Amino acid sequence: MANIGKRTQQIRDGIDRNKLYALSEAVTMVKDRAKAKFDETVEVAMNLGVDPRHADQMVRGVVNLPNGTGRSVRVAVFARGDKAEEAKAAGADIVGAEDLVDIVQGGTIDFDRCIATPDMMPLVGRLGKVLGPRGMMPNPKVGTVTPDVAAAVKASKGGAVEFRVEKAGIVHAGVGKASFDAKALEENIRALADAVNKAKPSGAKGTYVKRVAVSSTMGPGVKIDPSSLSVEA
Repeated sequence: MANIGKRTQQIRDGIDRNKLYALSEAVTMVKDRAKAKFDETVEVAMNLGVDPRHADQMVRGVVNLPNGTGRSVRVAVFARGDKAEEAKAAGADIVGAEDLVDIVQGGTIDFDRCIATPDMMPLVGRLGKVLGPRGMMPNPKVGTVTPDVAAAVKASKGGAVEFRVEKAGIVHAGVGKASFDAKALEENIRALADAVNKAKPSGAKGTYVKRVAVSSTMGPGVKIDPSSLSVEA
């Protein structure tokens, strides 16, 4: 245990918990401290001035990270006929209709992202209790209910990340891997911040972006000065 404590202290050394760092400095600090034996995911947490219990203060959307996420994403598509063939050609990992619904209802969810054609939604709607809590329910607002399944599959494979504000008013999202170069991570973080900013709901009052922090899977959080992200405070 002493070794773990010492390692944690070493990782935290040099980080001022009360300071707001410029984006480039924060990213460098996180990368320098990602010492795990695996390629750590870099995550951003944004505290927003919203109360998602009110419908007019819900924040959700999708962002295409310019440099991808660094992880392979398994995509399932609910479609029939030509649309099913389009999804397979675009690289979908699992494609089906009633058969796929049965598999998911049986508790097997061997995918990270779920897409459906509009005509399949009455069928997919039965899976709300299974997919909803996992944040996987297809939704037209984030482009996962669409007739253009090929484009949706390619976007999911290429770095499309969904975000949704949690009860405490926080948006969490993975923006890449610690092995990414600093510029790629900075570009991805700016893209996320821009998308969250554009998703500002009509009911948001006062300061919208209150706090932003970046961290790696095993590392400490580093606070970012929101003004270095060019987002609306």
